Amino acid sequence: MFVDSHCHLAFPELAGDLPGVLARMRASGVEAALSVCTTLPEFAAVLATAESDPNVYASVGVHPDSTGTPEPTVEGLVDLARHAKVIAIGETGLDYYRLPEPLDWQRERFRVHIRAARACRKPLIIHTRAAAADTLRIMREEGAADVGGVMHCFTESEAVARQALDLGFCISFSGIVTFKNARELQATAATVPLDRLLIETDSPYLAPVPHRGQSNEPAFVPHVAAKLAELRGDGLAAIASATSANFYRVFNVLSR
Repeated sequence: MFVDSHCHLAFPELAGDLPGVLARMRASGVEAALSVCTTLPEFAAVLATAESDPNVYASVGVHPDSTGTPEPTVEGLVDLARHAKVIAIGETGLDYYRLPEPLDWQRERFRVHIRAARACRKPLIIHTRAAAADTLRIMREEGAADVGGVMHCFTESEAVARQALDLGFCISFSGIVTFKNARELQATAATVPLDRLLIETDSPYLAPVPHRGQSNEPAFVPHVAAKLAELRGDGLAAIASATSANFYRVFNVLSR
């Protein structure tokens, strides 16, 4: 059985057919999924999705490049995270890919999330794009290692992965690792310790081969696991078992 450690079930592409999405997820051997929040106005829908199914969980957070949306506070995030189905803070982090400096607001938002995670003792879901050095620096400055979590949809170098691992974080790979042009990422995936490895879809985006170009969904996460098994020389069953166990451990969820 597999676990999709990061998807967006409240996004319209998936929410419009949620019963079908969940049915296909189970039929593909995916036993659980973490539905991730990207804005505070979205949180109610994310939580409702998690409450609708015993094997769907939720996070609370504001994506780093979400603009024109209410800013989180430490107190507000902690309060929303009290719900039993909320198992993580995020996704949060830094994304310099599209937005120009000054981005002090983005860095402060990231600090707020880390402080909230430490206050409520829940792990972080961290997004970083074109911002690895600052992401790691702020993680260190704010004590993110105290709660740990996951570097989601990892696309950085092996050196960045090592630094995140040194901070106690897991590394999660998405459908990108199945792409033919992702050779450097594939090499990095082969080096991550098995007990620190997670898999995800980041659906509805980044569908893995052989579904590239389609809308992604949790049912496709076994393709990510299969690629990791190929790259690492591990059996698929070993990848499935380890990544599922890692998910339940990192997010403090009892396996069903």
